Amino acid sequence: MPVNPMNRREFVQKSAVTGAAVAVAGTVGTGTAQAAESGHGHAKPPKAPKTWSFSILGTTDLHSHVFNWDYYTNAAPVDSRGNTYGIARIATLVKNLRKEKGADRVLLVDAGDIIQGTSLAYYYANVDPITGKDGKRGPKHPMAVAMNEMRYDAAALGNHEFNYGIEVIRTFEKQCDFPLLGANALDAKTLKPAFRPYTVKHIKVPHGPDIKVGILGLTNPGIALWDKDNVSGKMAFTGLVEQAKKYVPRLRALGCDVVFLTDHSGLDGSTSWGDELPYVENASNLVAEQVPGIDAILVGHTHVDVPTYTVKNAETGEEVLLSEPYCYGYRLSVFDFELEHVHGSWKITKKTATTLNSNTVTEDPRITELLTADHNLVVKYVNTAIGTSTQNMPTAEACWKDVPAIDFIHEVQTEAVKAGLSAADAALPLISVAACFSRTADIPAGNVTIRDIAGLYIYENTLYGKKLTGAQLKDYLEYAAKYYHQVPSGTAVNTATLTNANSFWDYMYDTASGVSYEIDIAAAEGSRIKNLTYNGAAVADDQVFVVAVNNYRANGGSGYPHIAAAETAYSSTNQVRDLMIAYATAKGTIDPAAFAATNWKLTQGGTPVF
Repeated sequence: MPVNPMNRREFVQKSAVTGAAVAVAGTVGTGTAQAAESGHGHAKPPKAPKTWSFSILGTTDLHSHVFNWDYYTNAAPVDSRGNTYGIARIATLVKNLRKEKGADRVLLVDAGDIIQGTSLAYYYANVDPITGKDGKRGPKHPMAVAMNEMRYDAAALGNHEFNYGIEVIRTFEKQCDFPLLGANALDAKTLKPAFRPYTVKHIKVPHGPDIKVGILGLTNPGIALWDKDNVSGKMAFTGLVEQAKKYVPRLRALGCDVVFLTDHSGLDGSTSWGDELPYVENASNLVAEQVPGIDAILVGHTHVDVPTYTVKNAETGEEVLLSEPYCYGYRLSVFDFELEHVHGSWKITKKTATTLNSNTVTEDPRITELLTADHNLVVKYVNTAIGTSTQNMPTAEACWKDVPAIDFIHEVQTEAVKAGLSAADAALPLISVAACFSRTADIPAGNVTIRDIAGLYIYENTLYGKKLTGAQLKDYLEYAAKYYHQVPSGTAVNTATLTNANSFWDYMYDTASGVSYEIDIAAAEGSRIKNLTYNGAAVADDQVFVVAVNNYRANGGSGYPHIAAAETAYSSTNQVRDLMIAYATAKGTIDPAAFAATNWKLTQGGTPVF
C-alpha cells in the first residue's frame, strides 16, 4: 500500500502559504502605488473566467465488495485478465482524480445495489444487523463508513437495496452523509416520493457564478416484483421515463446548468419480466431518447462495462452521454464536462466519458484502516464449520447435467415446504425448481462451512410453495429450456456455446426435481420437453402440483409463465440459504445418497447428450 508523503505535503503547504503571503503583499504594494499614480482608491476586481471544467465520477453495483476478496473461496479472486475489485481501490482512483483535477471540481455518484451481494452484506443485515438486535443499537454498515469517508455526493437506490426489507435500507440511509435518490420509488398510499428524488450540487467558480448540477436518481421498477414481500402495500415503483419527464424540467426550472441522472437500469431497453409490469427494466437509453434536457446518465444494474455511449434525444437532437462502470468496483466511470459562460449562464461545450480500471492502483490505506476489523469478523464467521459432506459436490457441470449440488438445494426446499403445508395441500405431489447461481461453487468432502453454503446459494431469496397444473409445469420447463441453443441431431455439442441463448443467464435457468423429463436441444424452442413423468407415469395436464420455488421466481422474476399468478400454498420469511445451513447443522452430515438423483437430461432427438 502507498505511504502518504506527509513531510513533502507539509513542505508544499508551507511553501504555498509563504508564496501566497508574498504574492498578496506584492499585489497590495503594486495596487497602492498604481492607485496613487492614477488617483484611484482601489484596484480592479479580477475578472470571472469565461470557461470552466468539472468531472463526475461514478460507481455502480458495488454489492458490498469492500476489498479484493472472495468470501466464498476465502481468497483473493483470480482473474485471467488481472482485474481486481473493491471500493478500497476505487477510493484510491477517486483520491488521485481529485488531486489531479481539484477536489472542488469533482463530484462522486453511485447508481445503486450497495448493501447486498457478499457475505459481508449478509452479516450486517442478518447476523449483526445495522438495525440493531435484542434491544441494542446496531453497528454502522461498512459501505456507509467507506462511502462517507470517500465523500459521495449522491447514490441511486438499487433493486437489491430492498432485499432485507425497508427498515434496513432506511437505517442505511440514516447512516449515510449523502442522499439516497429514487424519484420513481413512491409511497404506496400517497404516491409521493418515498426517498429524495434529486439533489443539487454547486461547483464553485472563482469570481463567477456557481455551476449548478442537478442529480436525479431513478431505480428499477422490478423491485415491485422481486421484493414484493418487502414492499407490497408500502411502496410503489413507476417507470423511469415517466418520472424523468416530471423531474428533469423541474431541475432546469431550478436553474441547473447541468442535469445528470444516476439510473439503476441498463441501457438496452430489455425487460426480464415479460408482461408482469407495464414498465421497462433497462430503460436508460429510452430515458435519454425520450426526455429532453438530460446531459449525461450514469447507468447501473446490468453488470457490464460500457465506457462511453451516446443516445440522441428525439425531441432536441442533443446527444446524451452514458457510461456504465461494470460492477463490484472493477471500474470507475469518469464524466468530464467543459463549459462556457454565455449570456449569464453556463453552457456545456464538450462532454466525454470513459472508465478506469481499479487494477491500476492499490487499496486506499484509510479505507483499509476503517474496514479491516469488519472484514476480519466476517471472514471468521463464514469459515465456521456447520457439518460435513460425504462427498465433493461441485457445480461446474450443473448447467447441462443434473448434479448433486443442485439436488441439495432441491432437497432443502422440498423439506421446508413439506413441513409447512396444510393437510389438504400435503396430499398433492410436491416438486422443487431451482437454478445454478454459480458454476464455481463447491461443497467439499469433509468439513462444510457457512461460506461453502453461501457460495452455492448467493442470493437472499425466501421460499414459496405455489400450485401449478401439469400443463402449466410443462410450460414452465419449456420456458426454462430456451436457455439452450438449438443443436441439431448428429451435431457435436460444445458446452462452451450451448447455454445462455436468448440472453437467458444461469441464474434464470431452473431445473426441477420430483419429476423426470428430457430436454431435446435438437428441437425448436417451445417443444423441447419430452417424457415428463411423475412417479413413472406421464404428467396429466390437469394434475395439480405444489412447486417449491424462491420468492424472486414466485413473484415474476425472469418472466416465467403462470408462477406469479399461481395460488400460494406456502410462504416463509426464512432465507433459502439459512434453511440450507440449518439442514446441514441439524443433520450433521450432508449425504448425496439420500437425495441425489438424475431425473432430467439433455437429448438430441431422443439420444442422451452426456
